[in-house]
Amino acid sequence: MNRKIATVAFSLAFASMLLSACGEGTGAAAYKDGTYIGKSSEDDRGAYGEATITIQNSQITDCQFVTWQKDGSKKDENYGKVNGAISNPDYYEMAQLAVKAMEEYAQKLVEVQNLEGVDVISGATISHDQFQEAVRNALEEAQK
Repeated sequence: MNRKIATVAFSLAFASMLLSACGEGTGAAAYKDGTYIGKSSEDDRGAYGEATITIQNSQITDCQFVTWQKDGSKKDENYGKVNGAISNPDYYEMAQLAVKAMEEYAQKLVEVQNLEGVDVISGATISHDQFQEAVRNALEEAQK
């Protein structure tokens, strides 16, 4: 629980910093053109997120976000299945909600150009936390 509180507090502080750095006409952060990859830390099951951000003219022009399971497999349309079958429909539906949210988070970031503007999707909070951390790491690289 303390780790989660610390993560949320750090996320809010960093998002606030990014918000002020990304504002129009306020000395916006200078991102270098290029493609940058950021990774999140692992969750309690060993899964992590990876964001690939493309910057052109200091703007985010593309974002791809995927999460990887501990065994190295990508969380995709098979995430939530057991031995290739849907054995627990409720679990599979929740898992697929998280997969869909990954795409939505990435699209929203490109749209709003601001990590603070990417809202949590109910049922995909862990993916959101991993997305935020991975994007922050990628954007830090883009500022070096």
